[in-house]
Amino acid sequence: MNRLLIIGGSSSLTFLVLGLILVRAMGFEPRERSPGLWLSGEVVTTAVTDWSFTDQIEHVYVETRTWYSIPHSVTTYCTTYNGELYLTSTYRQAAEFPGNRSWNHNVVRDPHVRLKIGDRIYERQLFLVTDPAEKTAVLDSKAQKYPDLRRAEEDRVHVLRTEPW
Repeated sequence: MNRLLIIGGSSSLTFLVLGLILVRAMGFEPRERSPGLWLSGEVVTTAVTDWSFTDQIEHVYVETRTWYSIPHSVTTYCTTYNGELYLTSTYRQAAEFPGNRSWNHNVVRDPHVRLKIGDRIYERQLFLVTDPAEKTAVLDSKAQKYPDLRRAEEDRVHVLRTEPW
């Protein structure tokens, strides 16, 4: 009986590991409001000095790391201000950062993220913008980029600045 349990448990573990390897190789990206796991694409290793090319991009994918080391990826809006790239995280009601968003908790614990923009992956760090003037300017830029989005109250939107690793 013990031998049967060992063989069954070993087979299940092998199947799980092979499944994770397959998912890792293929990626498992988020869809709309559903989170995903790994992002796949060409990793860009050259420095980006002007992110204005993202003005034509509707959404970006953000891959963070959970405390148990499995990637967690989401879809979010991006905008540029003074050539720098910013992401936003909007809550239904006013909430302190990181609130109830898993990816925001992951960023607080480890700011290293991977951003998928188009078919390319950019390794960056995310930092919460705490300067009110910078936050307002970024949200103004976002409002210009996304004129059809209703602008949420500023206490419901958290702005994250991207920086190199």
